[in-house]
This record gives sequence, C-alpha cells and structure tokens, in this order.
Amino acid sequence: MKIETVAILGAGAIGSYFIYGFSAAPDIDFCLIAKGERKERLEKEGLCINDNIYKPKVKTPEEAKGVDLLLVSTKYNGLHDALEDIRTVVAPHTTVLSLLNGIDSEEMIGTVIDPARIAYSLMRINSERKGNSVTFNAEKTPGLFVGEKDSREESERLLAIRELLAKTPLRYHFCEDIISEQWLKFTLNIAYNLPQAVLGTGYASYFDSEHVGFIRDRLEAEARKVAAACGISYGPLENTRPRWLERARFSTLQDLEAKRHTEIDMFCKVLMEKAAAKGLEVPFAEYTYHAIKALEEKNDGKFDYQ
Repeated sequence: MKIETVAILGAGAIGSYFIYGFSAAPDIDFCLIAKGERKERLEKEGLCINDNIYKPKVKTPEEAKGVDLLLVSTKYNGLHDALEDIRTVVAPHTTVLSLLNGIDSEEMIGTVIDPARIAYSLMRINSERKGNSVTFNAEKTPGLFVGEKDSREESERLLAIRELLAKTPLRYHFCEDIISEQWLKFTLNIAYNLPQAVLGTGYASYFDSEHVGFIRDRLEAEARKVAAACGISYGPLENTRPRWLERARFSTLQDLEAKRHTEIDMFCKVLMEKAAAKGLEVPFAEYTYHAIKALEEKNDGKFDYQ
C-alpha cells in the first residue's frame, strides 16, 4: 500500500502544520479542500504559517474525491457542517484521520462513511493563532500519533502513513493503545486548557496557586472517573511546571481573548454526555462548561449593559 494523494480539510493550526510539512516535499501530491468564497480567498491570499505565505493547491470536495489519505482538521464546531464534504471526498480505498482534539470526532465521521476507513489519531502541537496567522515551533512539535482502534499492531495503512511522513519534517508516532492515548490527551485538555480560560491566567498559575491547582485536580478526577466507567485507564498526565512558559495560553483562552467561540462542547459537553450515559455526575465539568459558554456570550455582547 502506498499513499500518493493527500487532502486536508481545515486550515487552522493543525492543518497548517501539515501544509508546512508537505510543502517541504515536492513529490507529495496534496491539496487543501475548500469551496466557494473561501476557496477563492485561499487561492488569492494563501495562508500565513510561521511568517511565511503558503499557497497550496485548493480543490473542492468533488475535485478531491478519491484521495488516498484525508486529514480532517476542522474546528470541532465546524465538523458537523463538514460531514457532507467528507462523504464526498472518501472513496472505498481512502484512509481518514481525524486530527481534532477530543474523543468523539471519529464517531461523528463514522456516521457518514464506513467506519473501517478511519484510523484513530491525535495531534500534539503547541501553536498560536492571531488573525489569519498561525505560528508553531516545528522542531519542538511532537506531531502525529496514530493507532488502530481494535488492534495493537501497526497496520499496513499506518505503515504507509509512516512512509509518507518520512519524506517530510513532520513527526509520526505509532500507539499500541490509541484510545487510551486519546483519553489521556482529552483529560489533559480538560484539566489544563479550561481552568486558565475561565480565570484568564497563564500556565504557571496551576503551580503557583493552590486554588487553580484544586480546580485542575477536580476536573482531572472527573474525566478519569468517566473513563474508568467506559473501561479505559491511562497513566499520569506528566504536566510539569517547566513544560511550558509561565505565561503560556492554550487554545480555549486564545479563542476567548480573540473573541472567537471555543471548542468547549468537544471537552466538557462530551464528558457530561458520557457521564450521564453511565449515571455519573461531573459538577466541576458542568460549571466549567457553563462558565465558558457565558464568557462566549459576554464576548458576543449578549449582556453588555453599559
């Protein structure tokens, strides 16, 4: 099996990482998927990645139909609207990777295509988005982690992805238990991404304030409780103070400060739904969900009473 054509759906931080990487390998036939006004704008303006302008080939879903590999990197709140495009692009031989954070995007995509086409994955990247510009440290980006849902073996299609990325500066890691790895990252996001977004504070506050640390620990405990009820266990989060700059801001706080809507549904709403299905309560997650939804409304001017 060999991957010869690649399509990327979504040009945010993760999509930009792959555009950057594939652009460094001229023999890789890849495109960005877009249509209408967005397609025209991308073709005209390109994308600013690490202060460089990239103008990848842009195709409509119909033009990209039948690629060997489809990378889905939309925002979570845009995934539902992208499902029909995914259905259009995917052929019986296409491998699909959902690169979104969270634990349910593969389930959503599997409602419109054969779930057997989906290999499970996650991304680890620390990036910053300002306007239409995305920046990340490519040398320090861990990159792509992949695995098969029901197998601990590196399958033929995963080996093909490994071979593809070996031509690029992009990083590839095989996971024997990708589901546990997804839950670990999901828990990491809930515990560290969200409290700082509510409080508007930098990363070091998790270690300098017992109160911020208390919120972090309770959110982590709730995520682990739900995971255990689903038969999933994983190791420690291994998030130490030196891991990030003291002022580091993760995606949810970046979104709020830029007055964008966040991906809180992907984190707390999904956890709340999984908890309810198991008869569990997750009060810290519920509070965090409503607090961030309220901050989104505040940014939207819904209760600006001045």
